[in-house]
Amino acid sequence: MAAPHLFLVGATHRTAPFGFREKLSLPPEAEAGFSRELLGLRGLREFAILNTCNRVEVYGVATEENVPDQVAAAFCARQHVAPAEFSRFGFVSLDRDAVGHLLEVASGLDSQMLGETEIFGQVKRAYANAQARGTVGIALNRLFQKAFQAAKHIRTSSAVSLGQVSVANVAVELALNVFGRLEGVSLLLVGAGEMGEKSGRAFLSRGANRLTVCSRHRDHAAAVARSLEAQVLPFDEREIRLGDYDIVVCSTSAPGIVITAEAVRGAVAARAGRPQLLIDLAMPRDIAASAADLHGVFLYNLDDLAALAEKNRLARQVEAERSREVLAPRAESLWTQLQLPLGGLPATGANRPSAGRAVFPPAVFASA
Repeated sequence: MAAPHLFLVGATHRTAPFGFREKLSLPPEAEAGFSRELLGLRGLREFAILNTCNRVEVYGVATEENVPDQVAAAFCARQHVAPAEFSRFGFVSLDRDAVGHLLEVASGLDSQMLGETEIFGQVKRAYANAQARGTVGIALNRLFQKAFQAAKHIRTSSAVSLGQVSVANVAVELALNVFGRLEGVSLLLVGAGEMGEKSGRAFLSRGANRLTVCSRHRDHAAAVARSLEAQVLPFDEREIRLGDYDIVVCSTSAPGIVITAEAVRGAVAARAGRPQLLIDLAMPRDIAASAADLHGVFLYNLDDLAALAEKNRLARQVEAERSREVLAPRAESLWTQLQLPLGGLPATGANRPSAGRAVFPPAVFASA
């Protein structure tokens, strides 16, 4: 590679099925470890990791041709994913295409739910994390700052975000379809992170008044419960008491199942024919998929909610196309601006040689 290049390596809901995305999921501690591994890759000048329920993407500046393959190889090794399998669902974008991709991601145009707003905050956190780790320099700093400006422009100048496009709001609409009204309906939130709290507030806004919060971290559960005027359920009682709740919304960052099919079967027996709605917003999933086969149980995961939101998509599709037309010249201009920083930066800590580094098989990705 004669001069530094911008690249993106990743896999998203557009390229990978739900089950494979589960394999790619990076909890916070694993993301930090992956970042430390990337620091040792020769030729990797800058990088930032965007890690959400529906995508894992590494944006970087490389001074050697095979750096994107090395990044993919390191990720496969950490996640115990076969390189051949990752090559089926992963993609790489270079230079101007990578710039355009990030602008569309930050604007909600590449989201599973077109126009959703959560992704903007997730991109900002990815950038902040990279700043804190010292892995971004002039090029990525400019790229992300311009992406934030573009996203704000799209949200204020278009109607692409109109309608119930957040995961939490779609979950509420689904609950209303099942129960008719939410007053008096008992709701259990398993997970006291940002998604759990947003879900609770969405349900409260539509009339829910019997909320309980459950988390592996009791202090987090107590804090969220206070903000929602809800009760707290000890985490080790979540399966024993499962039958007490009409709606269960799970959004933990646990590495595996937290509600088993056996527990749901017990809840079905305790509910004596009353329906139960289970909404799994976690990646990897919190609720055993086989629970969906039980009578009276309605189980929905992230992909299911996205499919339900599709009916609102057509109304925003025209706005999305207009927004892409607005972003295209911005991406072109930004790529022109970035070419000088790409070629004018000194080597940083992310450019140290690494002994015995893995080499990903060449040309396994199709440009996207």
